[in-house]
Amino acid sequence: QVQLVESGGGLVQAGESLRLSCAASGRTVSIGNMAWFRQGPGREREFVAESRWPDTTRVYADSVKDRFTISRDNAGRTLYLQMNSLKPEDTAVYYCAATGDQLPGFRYWGQGTQVTVSS
Repeated sequence: QVQLVESGGGLVQAGESLRLSCAASGRTVSIGNMAWFRQGPGREREFVAESRWPDTTRVYADSVKDRFTISRDNAGRTLYLQMNSLKPEDTAVYYCAATGDQLPGFRYWGQGTQVTVSS
């Protein structure tokens, strides 16, 4: 099993920045791709960004491209999301997710961290 724990959320004003972290523990050797998703108030969960492993390709949702940057540490066990130029519509609970054991789909999820952007 793999456990994912997010941190770094908070309350900021529009235009400011935040950096989210996601620490993986447990059977981390099984982890493949890692990603960030978010769910805003009254909205469905949506994809934000993905870091593919081991080819290091990064994929972004159009809504965050050029503002957010996803990265991983060299061991591939910690995932980051640098969020710049935050907007009120970025307000959401942000979730870290990971694939594992070369199986399709994100089978591991964190508990989420709240990001609130005031106008």
